[in-house]
Amino acid sequence: MSEKPVSTEEKRSPGKLILPSLIFLSFASGLPALLVGLLLVDIGHTFGYPVGVTGQIRTVAMILGTIFALLMGILSVRFNHKSLLLTGLLFMSVSALGCGLAPIFAIMFVSYSMQGVGASMTGPMSYALVGEHFSRERRGGAIGWIVAAAALAYVIGSPVAGAVSGLWGWRMAFLGFVLPVLLLSLLLAAKGLPSVSSGHQPKASMRDYSEGFKGVFSNRSAVGCLVGSALSGAAWMAILIYAPSFHRQQFLLPTGVVSVIVVVAALCYVAGSLVSGQFVKRLGRKPLTVLAALVAGAFTILYTNLPDLWLSLATVFLSCLFAGMRMTASTNLTLEQVPRFRGTMMSINHATVALADALGSGIGGLAILMLGYGPMAAILGAMGIAAAVIFQFLAIDPTRTEKREHSSP
Repeated sequence: MSEKPVSTEEKRSPGKLILPSLIFLSFASGLPALLVGLLLVDIGHTFGYPVGVTGQIRTVAMILGTIFALLMGILSVRFNHKSLLLTGLLFMSVSALGCGLAPIFAIMFVSYSMQGVGASMTGPMSYALVGEHFSRERRGGAIGWIVAAAALAYVIGSPVAGAVSGLWGWRMAFLGFVLPVLLLSLLLAAKGLPSVSSGHQPKASMRDYSEGFKGVFSNRSAVGCLVGSALSGAAWMAILIYAPSFHRQQFLLPTGVVSVIVVVAALCYVAGSLVSGQFVKRLGRKPLTVLAALVAGAFTILYTNLPDLWLSLATVFLSCLFAGMRMTASTNLTLEQVPRFRGTMMSINHATVALADALGSGIGGLAILMLGYGPMAAILGAMGIAAAVIFQFLAIDPTRTEKREHSSP
C-alpha cells in the first residue's frame, strides 16, 4: 500500500455527528449484557429455571458473536461499514423486543442470541469507521470516548435498569429502557454516519475475501496484537467478574456496598479510557499498551493478596484505570496494523477477544473452585503480564515506522 492514500486520509475532516453517533452506539450496545447480568435471577424466576441455566443465554450469545465476527471479516470487504453497523443495531433492537415479549424461555434464548450477532457487527465496524474517517492524531481520543461509553453503560444503566425493573418488572427494563435507547442509537447512526467508506469495495471477488484474512494472519505484528489483546481480555475477567464476589466473601460486604464499589471501578475504567487518548499522542500506541497491560496485570495479582480492604480496593481501582488505558491504546494499535482491511482486522480482533473473555471466565472459575481466589488472580494476572511481553516483542506501530521513513534522508 502506497503512502499517498494515507496522506489523503490524514486530511479528511469527520462530520460533526460521527463521533457522537459512535459514542452513543457504544453506550447502547453495552446495555443488553448489563441487563442480563443484573436481572438473571428475575428472568430465571419468571421461566422457572435456575440461574445456572438462564445464564447460558449469555454464553450462547458470546459463542454466536464470536462465529459471526469471523464472518464479518468477509462481509466487511464486500459491504459498506455503515450498512453493516446499522444492521447490527437492528439485530440488537429486535433482540431486545423479543426478550421483553418472550412468552417462553426458548424464545428468550433465541432472542438474546441475536444480541451477540448484533454486537459482532457494531463493535468492529465502529472502530473501522474511526480508522476511515478520523486522522491518526484524532483516533486516540475518539477510541477513548467509545471505550469509555461502553463502561458508562454500567455506571448509568445499572441504576436506571434496576429502578425500572423494580417498578414494572424485568420485561419493561428491556422494552421501556434498552429498546428505546437502541432505536435512538439506530436513528442517530443513520443520520450521523457517512454513507461512503473509503475502504468499501463494492465488487469484491472471492480473492479479495481471502486477501483480508491473509493480510491479517501473515502480518506478524497484527497477530501479536490479536494474541496480546486476547491475553489482556482474559486477565480482565479476574476484575470484571470475580472481584465483587471476592470482596463480598472475604470482607463480608453487603450487596449495596459492593454495587457502589462496582460503580467506582467502572468510573476508573472510564477515566483510564479518556486519558489514554491523550497519552497515545505523547507516548505512542505501543509503549502505552505495553505499560498499561503490565501494570493492570500486576495489580490484578495483588488485589486478592492484601489483608486490608482499602488496599485491596485501591489495587482494583488502579487495575481498572490501567485496563481502560490498555483497551484504548491496544485498540488504536490494532486498528493501524492492516489499513487496507480494517474491517477484517477489527472483526477478527472482536472474535478473538470474545473467545478469550469466555476462556478467562472459565479458567478463573475453575481456579477458584480448585485453589481459591488468590491463585485465580495470580493465573489471570500473569496472562496480563504475558500480554505486555507479547505486545513488546511482536507488535509494531506502523505509524512510527512511517514517520522514521519520512524523516530519513
